Amino acid sequence: MVTEVNLITHHVFFILLAATVRTQVNPETCRYPLGMSGGQIQDEDISASSQWSESTAARFGRLDFDNGDGDGAWCPDMSEPDGLKEYLQVDLRSLHFITLVGTQGRHADGMGNEFAQRYRIKYSRDGSTWVGWHDRKGRQVSMDLEPPIIARFVRFMPVTDHSMIVCMRVELYGCEWLDGLMSYSIPDGHQMIYRGLDVYFNDSVYDGASGLGQLTDGTWGLDDFLHSHIYGMWPGYDYVGWSNKSFPKGYVEMIFEFDHVRNFTSMKVHCSNMFSRGVRMFRQATCYLRSGSDWEADPVTFRPTVDRVSHIARFVTVPLGDRTASAIKCRFHFSDLWMLFSEVAFQSGSAVYNTSLTPREDPTHKVDDSNTRILIGCLVAIIAILLAIIVIILWRQVWQKMLEKASRRMLDDELTARLAVQTEAFSFHHSSLSSEGSSTSNSTYERIFPLCADYQEPSRLIRKLPEFAQSTEHLGRTGNTQSGGSEGAPHYAEADIISLQESSDSGTYSITPVNMSLFTGTDSSMKEFPRQKLTFKEKLGEGQFGEVHLCEAEGMQDFLDEDLSKEGTREPPLLVAVKTLREDANKNARNDFLKEIRIMSRLRDPNIVRLLAVCVDTDPLCMITEYMENGDLNQFLCSLRLKEGYNIETDFGMSRNLYRGDYYRIQGRAVLPIRWMSWESILLGKFTTASDVWAFGVTLWEILTLCKEQPYSQLSDEQVIENTGEFFRDQGKQVYLPKPPCCPDRVYNDLMLSCWRRNAKQRPSFQEIHTQLMDSLA
Repeated sequence: MVTEVNLITHHVFFILLAATVRTQVNPETCRYPLGMSGGQIQDEDISASSQWSESTAARFGRLDFDNGDGDGAWCPDMSEPDGLKEYLQVDLRSLHFITLVGTQGRHADGMGNEFAQRYRIKYSRDGSTWVGWHDRKGRQVSMDLEPPIIARFVRFMPVTDHSMIVCMRVELYGCEWLDGLMSYSIPDGHQMIYRGLDVYFNDSVYDGASGLGQLTDGTWGLDDFLHSHIYGMWPGYDYVGWSNKSFPKGYVEMIFEFDHVRNFTSMKVHCSNMFSRGVRMFRQATCYLRSGSDWEADPVTFRPTVDRVSHIARFVTVPLGDRTASAIKCRFHFSDLWMLFSEVAFQSGSAVYNTSLTPREDPTHKVDDSNTRILIGCLVAIIAILLAIIVIILWRQVWQKMLEKASRRMLDDELTARLAVQTEAFSFHHSSLSSEGSSTSNSTYERIFPLCADYQEPSRLIRKLPEFAQSTEHLGRTGNTQSGGSEGAPHYAEADIISLQESSDSGTYSITPVNMSLFTGTDSSMKEFPRQKLTFKEKLGEGQFGEVHLCEAEGMQDFLDEDLSKEGTREPPLLVAVKTLREDANKNARNDFLKEIRIMSRLRDPNIVRLLAVCVDTDPLCMITEYMENGDLNQFLCSLRLKEGYNIETDFGMSRNLYRGDYYRIQGRAVLPIRWMSWESILLGKFTTASDVWAFGVTLWEILTLCKEQPYSQLSDEQVIENTGEFFRDQGKQVYLPKPPCCPDRVYNDLMLSCWRRNAKQRPSFQEIHTQLMDSLA
């Protein structure tokens, strides 16, 4: 519950940040009609190069508009030799962010058939310099303007044979451009060669000298600059970037020109921070402001907080101190080999709004002051909604716990009643674990199989599972006491961790609660690795409390086996996976992290990922493990099905969330993988080599299905437990996993089904399983 609340709080921050940044423009929602069809754009703001007649003048070129006075559209005089230069022009009176256009042919009371099959668009911010629009792939005609344009004047130019009559009605969609940014000047972007891949960081949509382009298109770059929001574009498309090798002074200079003098609050710059590839956000920004002809002598200097862990791209806010200017010159200093920007936005107040422009009434026009009030109101509403969601989640979880307890109690009663069926009953007597006395009681059970030396009485083991602890009361059995006088046997939820230690005499595993203290780095089996010898290469994934990085560990071979190191030789750095715990993680997460280190340090098996070393002397805590290039077994099998475009994740935190549905939570903290457990492990708490064979059979079934579905996917968790009860009762009603389509009959019938035999003594050994598999391959 606390985890979900923390996660929601974490998202609140990014929602508020996104809302703040996108107050100026959002291409996804900035699609309002600007007034051709609605009449907000006046007739005097619509002009044309020519007209066929007075009834087809420019003022009639409005989408979905016919007042009955004209012939239902603008129709140019196409009889002139320069007919290809005809245009319909719209003056929006101020800069607008335009994302969409719409066109129609002539109406003429339903009799008009003249329309422009093709047209081009030109736009201007000042009325003198015109730019032809084209999309990101160079095409010149589209209704959806991708990339969008920032303009005051827009021209529609029909493309047709000059001997033909062509007519147009148009509409523009977008919103007002509140930045006031008229143009920017930046150095040309550079090209990166990354692992043989050409990565271009040029401003591909820049619309000319002193123009606008990719830094103002409303699209943020992804964390990995090799990928793009736009399908089919080249690596690096979303970013404009530079290498410090071409800038001897160590900085990139940019100049931003605005429509009039403004009162600037801040500048937000979206930067890549993938430092494993030599890319970091800027080290320092020095900004000069100009209101007249000269730059001010005292610049604004800002140094962002250095982030040496996260690879996440982010907006960096540069405060401008409420200073006035009509132009800003900023120098961004390198902190690494490369510096990449994808978006720049300015926040300015309304103290000096341009009174020389007289904007008409426009439903999409909002001056900065009202926009700020709207923003504050939206943020307050978002916070209120999120608080309400948090309260609902907390309240729902309280009710879920209450209902869960009630449902568990009903399940216990039902299971107990079925276990007590009077068929072939037998009674047995058990003695107390206490040394001070003993008690006896009689109970009735169905016979599972003939009693043997390692058979463990259910009355002792079933109570280790809280789900079935109450069933002993219904069966009329007196609770045992452990030596020392504590009431009842310990169950999974009471143990800090479960230590499975193989018993050499009986072949069973004992379930022992371990009261483990915090790891202090004194465990002789795990040594402290020098943190400075780790070189971060790439972020592999991110969990709730930390991240997993691909790193190079220098000297790891010598560190692991000093006796085998040879003087004068130098082993190459070893690729490892480094799991880090964030410094702000809560106490429970920190304890779990340290316990995971203790457990993994004791595992030594060639088929299990090995914990190589730790870094726990200072924060952030790190565990260094072998790097699984192909992921775990589940991910590897999935990759066989999805070879095209499959991205393997090696983050353990993410894997834990990915496989969360494979575990069934019992009362308290314990979770069990019941879909892989034998029936005696679930109901009786009995873990043996035979129960491991059962789990192997399920895993073999997954392998042959390439992990297309979860075992017993058609059954709920409660139905899986009920199915184990059918194994206990042995009335032939138990459900088995079906034969995979590509599985040979003898593998399924002779091997898998034998692993799931009710009688554990009749299941094959692992040696027999190995022999059968080898015979199947022969």
